Amino acid sequence: MPRGIARDHAEKRAAIRKAAAAYFADYGFDRASMAGAARAAGVSKALIYHYWASKEDLLFDILEAHLARLAGVVDEVGDNLAGPDRLRGLIRAILLNYRDADHEHKLQIDALHTLPPEKQAPLIAHQRRLVAAMSAALQAAGPGALENGRLKPVTMSVFGILNWFYMWHRPGAGMSREAYADLVADFVEGGLKGLAEGEADQAKAP
Repeated sequence: MPRGIARDHAEKRAAIRKAAAAYFADYGFDRASMAGAARAAGVSKALIYHYWASKEDLLFDILEAHLARLAGVVDEVGDNLAGPDRLRGLIRAILLNYRDADHEHKLQIDALHTLPPEKQAPLIAHQRRLVAAMSAALQAAGPGALENGRLKPVTMSVFGILNWFYMWHRPGAGMSREAYADLVADFVEGGLKGLAEGEADQAKAP
């Protein structure tokens, strides 16, 4: 009789994903191996291959779990907040959900492109959901500020501010994530106001 799925199946997979993400991010995905990921997770090579057929499958699972969770949080913000509050809530939600996910985030930036196209596609779809949500929040917070092709550059600039936080921030030192989220929101809202005023001045010019 075939063995059923163990009760802790999901927890085991999540723990191995977490350890493998740290190993891949620190060692470099191109140089990493499944044997190394197994050692990092404290499991046998046979067990890691029980869950994932290849290093690429494991990377995909790590990124899918990370991006799907983030997309779900962003959707929740969009459902519950409107106007300028949505932008501030979105910035805060993204930064706080990056907490304890620095390795996954680094892999998203550094290694997603190494996957075959069919594995990249669903991950890129999650990323596009995030970009679309941020674009909509920026438009709601800064009406009149994002004319003349500015929406995409401003959207991607905000993600640039958020995505590189892990590179310089050290937990327990300096500004907290929460305080930084408020700083970024103030910075972006001030920038949108300045852009809107500039557009208005141009419209009044003879």
